[in-house]
This record gives sequence, structure tokens and C-alpha cells, in this order.
Amino acid sequence: MGAPLRWGIIGTGKIAAAFAEALEHTDSGDLVAVASRTEANAERFGETYGAERRHASYEALVDDMRVDAVYVSTPHPMHAEWAIRCAEAGKHILCEKPMTLNEADTMAVVEAARRSDVFLMEAFMYRCHPQTERLVELLRSGVIGDVKLVRATFGFRLPLDLEERHIANRLGGGGILDVGCYTVSMSRLVAATALGVEVAEPREVHAVGHVGPESRVDEYASATLLFDGDIVAEVSCAVRLVVGSEVRIYGTEGHIVVPEPWFCSGREGGTSHLEVHRADGEPERVPVTTGRWLYAIEADHVAENIDRREARFPGMTWEDSLANMRTLDRWREAIGVEYEAEQPEALTVPVHGRPLARRSDAAMTYGSVDGVDKPVSRIVMGTLNRHDLRHASVMYDDFFEMGGTCFDTARTYGDGRSEATLGRWLRNRGVRDQAVVVTKGAHTPNCYPDVVTAQLAQSLDALGTDYVDVYLLHRDNPEVPVGEFVDVLDEHAAAGRIRAFGGSNWTIARFEEANEYAAKHGRAGFAVLSNNFSLARMLEPPWEGCVAVSDPGSRRWLESSQVPLLSWSSQAQGFFAGDGSTAFPASWLSDDNVARRERARSLAREKGVEPTTIALAYVLGQPFPVFPIIGPATMRETASSFEALTVQINLEEAAWLNLEG
Repeated sequence: MGAPLRWGIIGTGKIAAAFAEALEHTDSGDLVAVASRTEANAERFGETYGAERRHASYEALVDDMRVDAVYVSTPHPMHAEWAIRCAEAGKHILCEKPMTLNEADTMAVVEAARRSDVFLMEAFMYRCHPQTERLVELLRSGVIGDVKLVRATFGFRLPLDLEERHIANRLGGGGILDVGCYTVSMSRLVAATALGVEVAEPREVHAVGHVGPESRVDEYASATLLFDGDIVAEVSCAVRLVVGSEVRIYGTEGHIVVPEPWFCSGREGGTSHLEVHRADGEPERVPVTTGRWLYAIEADHVAENIDRREARFPGMTWEDSLANMRTLDRWREAIGVEYEAEQPEALTVPVHGRPLARRSDAAMTYGSVDGVDKPVSRIVMGTLNRHDLRHASVMYDDFFEMGGTCFDTARTYGDGRSEATLGRWLRNRGVRDQAVVVTKGAHTPNCYPDVVTAQLAQSLDALGTDYVDVYLLHRDNPEVPVGEFVDVLDEHAAAGRIRAFGGSNWTIARFEEANEYAAKHGRAGFAVLSNNFSLARMLEPPWEGCVAVSDPGSRRWLESSQVPLLSWSSQAQGFFAGDGSTAFPASWLSDDNVARRERARSLAREKGVEPTTIALAYVLGQPFPVFPIIGPATMRETASSFEALTVQINLEEAAWLNLEG
């Protein structure tokens, strides 16, 4: 361990006071600064706990060069903003639980820590305590056989004060986030230990609870979680009902009781115990003694793992926090708890709290499409199945700030929900004039010219705009004379409802026929083609009516025509990632595609990137204008894709990747 960490604390509540007091009982760090919304509170707290630097704003503490690490102890809704700002300022972070209100915001915090190369841990103090380490040892020893059932409770009764943080909806109140997070994190820890992994996530979440008519938060609730190995967890929490605090773990050969699972041996140290009940013997009390203060142990864990940038198991790693928040999201969704801060009208600024703005280090490059008077980002954000505005906002904000301008959606995606989500984000951020919106209509079986007008109107309404930058026919219908499609699209282009149009999953022959008709009759022509193009060859269409243009003949046409290509499944739907599994093995699994994947992996190792990055760089490096559509589920996946913009693949490497050399 190096020099003691110089700690700053944001917030001056009870938990901040507990942490500040504990810092006096450790050699790993010192309290040097505190920040409050008011000067009086900062002065009072600093005087009590010996913090020399007392800031009357959180911003001032973030900017304080004397601070190495920050304990974020504000109410839940403020965690994400200030954790991100601390990361961006190069501060290490201990963030009070829950890390944020939901998984999407937690993802943003984790990615900020990753990009800024700082330590981040969610402050579940019990995870750092020797008692929890001893529990893990007992479970691994098999003392109770195979773990099958966990019961965890944490709850208390508070008065119905709608301004108090445990109760107030606007402050993220309710039992699930305040104390249910403990029961879920413990159940997941037990399941992970039993399964021999570091992070476990339930396959199923079933829940019930009481949502107060006045508080609009869960006042008491229970959930049943089902993990791999048929491990079941029953978790309960409350802020308006005394349910106690206890964990019981049942195995095939006995059970373990944890009487004090959360505060362990107490805030000032001491002796706690675990109870082991074997099926064939007398109960055994397993004592755990420590002279260290509870929150000092947590601070020490931060200091000991600074170089790793995240906690050491059983402490809360980044993926552990993400999995915990996903489970809490499912629990809340099951009983219908949603916070004011999560409402569409409240999501008007990014998680970091600043207006949306392009990052100075954005590496995006741009191209153009005839008829579109905006730069079109070479990487396009796909919106398929992106219906949750919270998650979509985090993803779209990140994409935009990294230089992305182009978004691809369609009328059929979620029956219009993807369009509506994108439209709401555009309005919330006020960036419609900077965004290139691509949407699609006329999908089979409704692929007829007379449905285009109605579907375009529906798309415009869902998107909340009076025009789309690029409108694509989602499928072709060869039984319809191509001129009928051209005529209706030209009509809408002339009226200003479409800036440019084209075809998705159209053959090159029909595309050329459409433009021949347009030229002959004085109509606007097809400006964009959107077919599959990737390093891997599509063997069978993943969806009916799909068309690929990865073959040599199509590539020659694209090069000679220079028609812009919006390529979908440009990374072969995950075929190049991880173990190479994909939801559509029949579309991609072949000997030659496996050979391409192995070559991509080899080149990825050489260049220090992911194989998916190599696959995307191959697409971007073609001698024709191609705009690959990506569908990342996380900000980390977006960042990996963006690395393809700076990876140089020469002609020889491209040919080798494609088995041509």
C-alpha cells in the first residue's frame, strides 16, 4: 500500500459521518475535505471530523487537487452525476449503495471509471468484512453440502414522512433500493460461491410488494430469485415494517445462519458469529473477531485495491454492481415502482448532469448521402429492441458525445416503440437538427406502395418530427412495378417529408431498375442501399427476405457505383465476439466463416483490440462508402466498436482476413 489516500466526502448525512469517523481508525487514508450544499453544513461537518478543506459546493470538492478519493454519500438520484464527475476529474470513487437508481445509470458510472482509469466500488461495507470472507470459506468447504435455498431479510419501520429520503419518491426511496439491495447482493454472492463463479445473476425474478398510495414507493416487498443450479433465494425488505435482518442458507447437508449479516461485528469492531447447523451434528458457532472499524475495513479495501481499479472478491466488482442493479430493476418493475427522476419528462440531460456535447477526443469520421445536408457518422447506432428510454438515453448520449450523428430505426421495431423512444430522446436533448434519422417502412407482408404514406405518417408522429433524413423500404416486393415505389417516395421527398430514400434488402438489379425508372421519368432516385455486409458471409437469412452484398460481384458494384451502403449485422450478430456463439448459427456457422473468425482473432491480438473491432474495421476499410449499423447493448460495446475507426487494416490484411490471400 502506498501513501495514505486523501479522502473527500460529498454529502454530510449519517452514513457520511460514520465513514468519516471510521477514517480516524485506519492508516490507509485521511479525511481532508468535505462538501455540502451549504457552507454551514460543510463547516460543521469539517469541524467535527477534522476535514480542513470545507466546500460549500460539490463542484469545489471535485476540483480540489488535494483530494485523491471521494466517498459519494448523497441521496440515490445524485450518485451517478457526482460519481461520473469525480471519475472525469481523476478521483477514485467509493459510491454509497445503491450505486445509482438503475442499471443504465450504473453502466454510465462504470464506463466513466474505466475511461478515466480510476478505482470504483459500490459501498456494500459487509462485502469487505472478515465475516463475509469466512462465510465464503464455509460455503466453499461444502460444510452444508450443495446450496439450494437462501433467505435474506433487511427492514425497519419509519414514520410516513414524504420528505424523508427512505420514503420520498423524488429521492429514490423505498425498501428495494435502500435495503433490498443488501439482500439481493448477499443472495447473489451465495449463489456465485456455490456455482464457483464471482458473479451470479438470477434467471428468473418473481416479486410482490406494497406500494404506498401516498409515497409511491415500495414500503415492503419480497422477491423470489432463481439461479443456475436451481438455487432459490427468497428476499424481503421494508422501510415501513419491521422484518429484521438475517440470512439463512440451506444446503443438502445442513444450513448456516448469519444473525448479523450487514453490520457484522459492529461499527467499532468486535466479535460476531456464524451458526453452522449440520444435518448430522450439533450446531456450531463460528466466531469472527476483528478490532477494525466496519467502515475503516471498507476504506482499507479501497486503498488495497487501487491498482486493480475495482474491488477484490467478495467486494463489489464492477460487473457485480451491474448485475445487482439489473436484478433490482426487475424487482421494482415487477411491482410497478418508478421514480420521478426516471420519467420521460425528467430525462432532459445526460446522467453526468451537463448539456449534451461532443467530446473533444471524439474520433468519429463522416461521410455524406445525396440529399442529406448533415455529416453522416461512419458508424450508425441501431435502435432495434431499444424501448427503455432510461437505457436508450444513456446509450444515445454516449454515442452522440463520441461523435455519432446517424440513428437507424424502423416502423416494425417494437411496433413503433423504438421510433418513439428515439424521438423522445431527440426532443429531450434538442438535437434533431444535428441527428441523421434513418427509418424504414413497407415491411413484408405490407410491402406495397399504398401503405408507404400511412406508415411514413406513423413514423413521423412517433419520432416527433416533420421529416426523416433517410427513408428506406424495408423489403422489396418484386410483384410490384418498381416505378410505383419510386413515385410515392419521390412525392414525399418533393413535399420535404423525406430528404433521401432507398431500399433495404433490395437486390442490386432491382435497385438499378428503380434508378433507371427515376432517371427516365424525372424522379428522385434511390440514394442509399441497406443490405447485410460483413467479413463473415451470411449463409441463410436470419429473417425472411434479407439480402447480403458481401460477395465479390456485389463488392465490385458497390465500388464502381459508390452508392452509400448502410450495412446491417456488420459484425455478424456477435459471431466474432467471445466464444463466437450467435442467436442465428445457421446464418454464420461454416468452415470458411470460422476460418475468418480465427484470422480476425489473430490480427486482433497483434493490434491489441477485440476481434469484433477487427471485423468492423474490415467493413469500414472498404473502397466504397459504407456506414455499418451497430447494435451495442452496453457502452463498453460501443467503445469497442469505435476503436475500429482508428485501427488500420491494409489491403493485404483485408484480403487475408477474407481468405483471399
